[in-house]
Amino acid sequence: MYVIDPAARVADLIGLLSTLQGTFGGKTDLYMLEKEMEVDLDDLMPIVYTASYLGFVTVGEGDIIITDKGMEFLNANIRKRKEILRESLVKVEPFITAIELKTFSLESLKEALEKKGILVYNTPEGDYDLQMTLTEWGVYSGLISRYDDNMYKVNYEKA
Repeated sequence: MYVIDPAARVADLIGLLSTLQGTFGGKTDLYMLEKEMEVDLDDLMPIVYTASYLGFVTVGEGDIIITDKGMEFLNANIRKRKEILRESLVKVEPFITAIELKTFSLESLKEALEKKGILVYNTPEGDYDLQMTLTEWGVYSGLISRYDDNMYKVNYEKA
């Protein structure tokens, strides 16, 4: 099961894809990408994994390659980027569980994730990390709306 890394941000995704395509023509060694982006591998990998889970890159044998979906996202306007992102998020956690719940609080989502064995948010920073992930990815893409201080609503119907 794929989970959006709490350290990954949408801006990181755009930077990763832009660098991968603009500097390396869509394919490079992770070590070269790390040097070009001037980050430690530990800081780069959360967004690399997230981009892979979303289908924007493939990673194997130390190489990273932008996919057609990644290129489409990179070349799209903001509205289309949000649409592509929204459709990609429905296949990863915590959004799979959020969609199942339809309306939820941070606590109810966290409990449902824990029942599935997803413990990434079961840390002292877990509530903050989950809230940031929901906001950074879900609210930004339009998949989720926050309608009061504690409650979220999913704006997605399964086909």
